[in-house]
Amino acid sequence: MTSATTGNWAKAQLRRPSSILHNYNKDHLGGSKPSVVLPVRRSDHKLRAASNILSIDSSSVVSSPSLLSPLQSANKLSPVDGSSEATHVSPQWNILQRAASIAFDAIEEALVAKERQQLLPKTADPRVQIAGNFAPVPEQPVCQSLLVEGAIPESIDGVYLRNGANPLHYPVAGHHFFDGDGMVHAVKISGGEASYACRFTETNRFAQEKQLGRPVFPKAIGELHGHTGIARLMLFYARGLFGLVDHRDGMGVANAGLVYFNDRLLAMSEDDIPYHVRITSSGDLETIGRFNFDGQLKTSMIAHPKIDPETKELYALSYDVVRKPYLKFFKFSPDGIKSPDVEIPLKEPTMMHDFTITENFVVIPDQQVVFKLEEMIRGGSPVVYNKDKVSRFGLLRKNATNGDDIVWVECPETFCFHLWNAWEESETDEVVVIGSCMTPADSIFNESDQNLRSVLSEIRLNLKTGKSTRRPIIRDGAEDVNLEAGMVNRNLLGRKTRYAYLAVAEPWPKVSGFAKVDLQTGEAKKFIYGPHKYGGEPFFLPSGNPVVAGNEDDGHILAFVHDEKTWRSKLMIVNASTLEIEASIKLPSRVPYGFHGTFVGSDELAKQQ
Repeated sequence: MTSATTGNWAKAQLRRPSSILHNYNKDHLGGSKPSVVLPVRRSDHKLRAASNILSIDSSSVVSSPSLLSPLQSANKLSPVDGSSEATHVSPQWNILQRAASIAFDAIEEALVAKERQQLLPKTADPRVQIAGNFAPVPEQPVCQSLLVEGAIPESIDGVYLRNGANPLHYPVAGHHFFDGDGMVHAVKISGGEASYACRFTETNRFAQEKQLGRPVFPKAIGELHGHTGIARLMLFYARGLFGLVDHRDGMGVANAGLVYFNDRLLAMSEDDIPYHVRITSSGDLETIGRFNFDGQLKTSMIAHPKIDPETKELYALSYDVVRKPYLKFFKFSPDGIKSPDVEIPLKEPTMMHDFTITENFVVIPDQQVVFKLEEMIRGGSPVVYNKDKVSRFGLLRKNATNGDDIVWVECPETFCFHLWNAWEESETDEVVVIGSCMTPADSIFNESDQNLRSVLSEIRLNLKTGKSTRRPIIRDGAEDVNLEAGMVNRNLLGRKTRYAYLAVAEPWPKVSGFAKVDLQTGEAKKFIYGPHKYGGEPFFLPSGNPVVAGNEDDGHILAFVHDEKTWRSKLMIVNASTLEIEASIKLPSRVPYGFHGTFVGSDELAKQQ
């Protein structure tokens, strides 16, 4: 297969099961699974000598078509967008730069060869991390008038968007699912009809790697481990000194969170400032660029900012893994005016993916997964579990101007990758925090022999005694069910809520359905997608009616669902009150499993900047 036809073949695989799968089933029914040999090559011709042949078990590849592993021609890996030649534009380098590029490529070739002599952990092995429906897809221009089964509720009018990791180029070494380039999937709904599009968020990193035709920026989780990780960082910055790459405008991937604020859709990852993505009138997406709030934001911003449903203020954190202050808190007024940074005193840099708010407080987790860059010198990962540290939650008033005013409450052996809500109970002087407690705490980042558990929990922080309690919420001894990505009614964020809508993350890391959990009684009503069908974060969209007692669940759950047998994807719309399907929108191409989403109503689109 030539590289010119590779892209067309790839797009065909998005709409039907792999022919490889049919041959595999026909030839090997009842027999042992054969080994599939896949060449892993650099797209740049100077680096082909670094190629190696990787022999892997076929069960993770042939059962699910991927844009990456089967698409490599004899000469080079075709870009994920299918335009094999158009994406690579030779940079205009001078003689010194060209010589430096050749030298640095040779060094990288040696690094890659050394890495391939060692077995990658599952958490950094691209054959695991981006196999099956975790594999990337090409961009999809707007496709109108999609087939709808059932009837789309009249209350749904706007655009549902979901972010995710979608690597443009095949990894040359280690790769974690979180490392991929950001891609936003958008379903526009109006008058009962729907359209679909997906586009890369064109970050500074993405634009340069697209021009070069290969990955050059270091992958924060998959590559930066051990001595080779240090060497990769040094090599990257050496390329920067010669003007071969430019990191001054950020190195982030913008693949995790989405928020609509100040009349703008922002795509975020915590390694950079947000990117402004505009929704066109047709339902397409275009990247406007990095958005620093008119020069006010000078540091990275966490991927899960919170909007207070009453004040409309946006609250955010920024953490630094190298220098103090390791953590800063700030907020934006509804019209985008930033407050001064409030430095939060921490002894060491902490991995802080999420936080939450109450009516009066910001709730900040300081947990046992930390950054220790010195571990790279010892040959390990810089993201580690600190067994000697005691987890705690900080309570800081929303209008605080001094980080020393924060109140810390210890909560031993607690790690919540996500927090779903929190509220104040004045009668007991407690702040109640709802989150999914994960063990082993660092299992997302580091390989572990233990099975991952994510238990929905209620954590009570007593402001008077400084003590905490923690208990599983699900009743009847069923707390072993993994409940991860999800949300509460966003109109009640920071206030007491009764329901949470969470992904049933089983078999991990796939999502077989979602659960509507009654936080008062512990009852969990599951909605399972069906055999061979998996999804992601269930997004709760309120109906638009005022929230009063008894109608908190008045709305719908929106979720992308993929059928791994037919290899087709759809957007499912489920009544959140009755858990009955109201509509399914068939999508023109595969939607990979991803991260977090949002909904932009038609009234908001009318004011979009």
